[in-house]
Amino acid sequence: MGLDIRLPIGVLFTLFGIVLSVFGALSNRALYERSLGINVNLMWGIVLLLFGLGMLVLGRKRALPKDLEETANLPPQPREKQNAANN
Repeated sequence: MGLDIRLPIGVLFTLFGIVLSVFGALSNRALYERSLGINVNLMWGIVLLLFGLGMLVLGRKRALPKDLEETANLPPQPREKQNAANN
């Protein structure tokens, strides 16, 4: 199970953020008169883009389990010999 849920979420939010940011940047200024001149599409597009990129970064950087980090530098322990009577 190598798929981290943050990767598809990051892709989805990044794509929506790009689309919304481009729409907000290229749309008519008269569209935002009802919102007191605030370009809501551009602002939320940037927010979605940043969130999506953050999810992508966190999804690509996987943390190792603590048990693995603690035992990574220890020398290997010798295996116990099995005799034929135990099998």
